[in-house]
Amino acid sequence: MNEEQILEQLPGLSALVIGDICLDRWCTYDPALALASAETGIPRVAVTRTESTPGAGGTVANNLASLGVGRVSVLGVVGDDGYGFELRKALSDRGFRSELLQVAEGRQTFTYTKLINARTGAEDLPRVDFLYEPGEAANRAVLDAIPQAVDQHDLILISDQSETDEGGVITEAVRMLLAELTAVYPEKVFLADSRRRAHRFCCVSLKPNRAEAEHACQELGGGVDFARLRRETEAPVLFVTDGGGGIRVFESERESFVAVRRVEAPVDICGAGDSFAAGAAAALFVTRDAVAAARFGSLAARVTIGKRGTGTANPQELLAARA
Repeated sequence: MNEEQILEQLPGLSALVIGDICLDRWCTYDPALALASAETGIPRVAVTRTESTPGAGGTVANNLASLGVGRVSVLGVVGDDGYGFELRKALSDRGFRSELLQVAEGRQTFTYTKLINARTGAEDLPRVDFLYEPGEAANRAVLDAIPQAVDQHDLILISDQSETDEGGVITEAVRMLLAELTAVYPEKVFLADSRRRAHRFCCVSLKPNRAEAEHACQELGGGVDFARLRRETEAPVLFVTDGGGGIRVFESERESFVAVRRVEAPVDICGAGDSFAAGAAAALFVTRDAVAAARFGSLAARVTIGKRGTGTANPQELLAARA
């Protein structure tokens, strides 16, 4: 099945993104307006424009929608603060179903604030991160919502992006429940992307990059062995991405390598993994072919690294990237 045929099937699919849905705030500042504070003498960062977009799992949702997946829902946690309001609005503006978002009272929303120099267009100041802990009540609400939500969608993408030790929405209880649901719904595609905890998942397909996969192997002990990582986690498919170095695909019956054309001067690699995950999961559902899914996902990622910020790939751009 070629890329055109895969794309033709996507409008009939539904996708659920479970996990860490954050707010990306792109704040453009003007260095010429960096007046010193009268109180502290410290020069201010003079923000002149702000754009808010869904980030982390929200970036996966953005990519699913851009590729043409017909219905996209998000299941995660937001705080009852202003950033939570902004995130819900950003999701709604893009047509995502966000009624599954759980509100954690008295807690702040997971937010990345990125400072962009108006003169150069570069993100050249430290990012300001608002970290979060959903709390017991919100985590319980997520658990309660998962079974019915999974039942109503074809693709289940798990976004474990919190960089705290214990993680955010994707707790051990969530991982166990999702493992159980893979047996109930063998026809669905479950794909997890985890920065620090790929080795703690079971029975879902995994998409770490090479550094994340090596870390997961080391956590299991016994050195770096990607095939063993797949066996230990019982992952139907393990995609190990390596930028221009290609993608290694591990399944129970075979190991494959998918070469990619190296982009010599990428504009911004931020979000490339999310683009790959969205494309690979959708193509895997349509084709049931992990190698074809890796190729499709790599084309989506190739498009996004040619854009500033956490870009997306639409069907026309994906087909142009193939050419």
